[in-house]
Amino acid sequence: MCLEEGVYSPPDIHHIHRNGRRVDDLHTIPLCPAHHRLGYNTPRVVSRHPYKAEFERRYGSEWDLFKKVVQIVSEAP
Repeated sequence: MCLEEGVYSPPDIHHIHRNGRRVDDLHTIPLCPAHHRLGYNTPRVVSRHPYKAEFERRYGSEWDLFKKVVQIVSEAP
């Protein structure tokens, strides 16, 4: 899943964090490598690692994205 509309990339699995630690293995979100770990911070894309604050400013919190993923999965045929 890529946060850019119409872009497909095999996902990395990002574990949601609370207080700087992973919640568990069930609370994850799929992110393309550019949005997950490649270290970008450009006008087009920002990576969650290491730019968490900027990532969440642009795309919403990890929990917001998790809720969106749960909704997408629940609506899948």
